[in-house]
Amino acid sequence: MTSATPSALDRRPRLLVLDVNETLSDMTHLGDRFVEVGVPPYLAAPWFAGLLRDGFALAVTGRNAAFADVARSSLHTVLHDKANVEAATRHIMAGFLALPLHDDVRDGIQALRALGLRLVTLSNGSADIAEGLFERGGIRDAFEHVLSVEDAPAWKPAASAYAYALGKCGVAAEDAMLVAVHPWDVHGAKAAGLRAAWIDRTGAPYPDAMEPADLVARSLPALAAHLEELPAAK
Repeated sequence: MTSATPSALDRRPRLLVLDVNETLSDMTHLGDRFVEVGVPPYLAAPWFAGLLRDGFALAVTGRNAAFADVARSSLHTVLHDKANVEAATRHIMAGFLALPLHDDVRDGIQALRALGLRLVTLSNGSADIAEGLFERGGIRDAFEHVLSVEDAPAWKPAASAYAYALGKCGVAAEDAMLVAVHPWDVHGAKAAGLRAAWIDRTGAPYPDAMEPADLVARSLPALAAHLEELPAAK
């Protein structure tokens, strides 16, 4: 399924700003790491949600903490009753170095590039982790920049994070579109003046409390197909 708000999508964006964690990377594989340290795999999802919550809280209070530091701290909480918390934490964190792309990403990125769109990423995670993911997946050359909020004033969804990416690319907010699976990221980008596409990988309803996406697609190829229907930016 693909849907859009026609008035907001009268033309293609010049720049796509893609989120990385869960949008491009398949993080379900981290569940295996939890099993390997003796923890149920279903704890992986609330752990990741918890570390995002902690990162947002730090950002709101003026601290731009490193993603890895927040992730380790959150893991210590989840794994507090393990005999060797540090070893278990290291094992799970190492899983970020081996994550694959979602199955649709390679074809989707190629289709988006074929439209002549500029592609960059903006992640709350490490740029080095994203670089490794793209090198393994064979898509690194498609991206003009691999950006991280570690070089921005604050984590997404702070407006300053999106402004950082726009400044690096020399593009106005109205000429850019965020692409993410996270409604909070879509909401933040919209509040910062960008257009936004929500990649709905699960079929879950979009939260009514959040600013709606301009475009909803189930995959990156579906996103590319819809953008192809729009006039190119002049």
